[in-house]
Amino acid sequence: MNDQSAELTSRPPLYDPTERRIRSFVTRAGRLSNAQAKAIETFGSQYCLPYAKEVLNLEQVFGRHAPTVLEIGFGMGDTTATIAAAMPETNFLGVEVHTPGVGNLLKVIGETGLQNLRLIQHDAFEVITHMIAPETLAGVHIFFPDPWHKARHNKRRLIQPPFVQLLVSRIVSGGYIHCATDWQDYAEQMLAVLGAEPALLNTAEGYAPRPAYRPETKFEKRGLRLGHGVWDLVYRKR
Repeated sequence: MNDQSAELTSRPPLYDPTERRIRSFVTRAGRLSNAQAKAIETFGSQYCLPYAKEVLNLEQVFGRHAPTVLEIGFGMGDTTATIAAAMPETNFLGVEVHTPGVGNLLKVIGETGLQNLRLIQHDAFEVITHMIAPETLAGVHIFFPDPWHKARHNKRRLIQPPFVQLLVSRIVSGGYIHCATDWQDYAEQMLAVLGAEPALLNTAEGYAPRPAYRPETKFEKRGLRLGHGVWDLVYRKR
């Protein structure tokens, strides 16, 4: 994700033989600050869920019955925390593979006392496949996923027809998928892929205005000052 400070240290194979698919991310290991490490140690057991090939009981996980929104790739977690704080009536499940981001969001949770947020540090595809029951999510947020801007890497982009079909199967009727990107080429691909899914209905004529609940990131603000575009797409399940 483009709001992560982690440095690229290794590249796993494009092809994952265990899942027979192309991975949409590379393994990054950034510097884990003392505060992030302490947050993981202090709050990890309370707010982080271990990956397992078992369907989550979301009501049990959050201790209440409430709509649940999944965020894929929350980066350093600042946007996730802001949205969760502004929508206390909604549960948020954040999935991220990079440890500094998980540590940073746990730090924010500890500072703010957020109770409607849980985290899983694992590959989102596997989490959704094995841990999310069909028709249980109220929404999915995918903000600024890796654009894989080189043409030969476009196949690694997250927003592809099979992945969208998987997401749709986990969302309740009337639920939504909200994507955002600052790469026009990727925005066009998102529009084409989401628009081709018969179970989804675009909420706008093309790209959507940025919903009020999604705050602008510092990288987004910097890009806008430089004249770069940002595109939001919001689709609802029929």
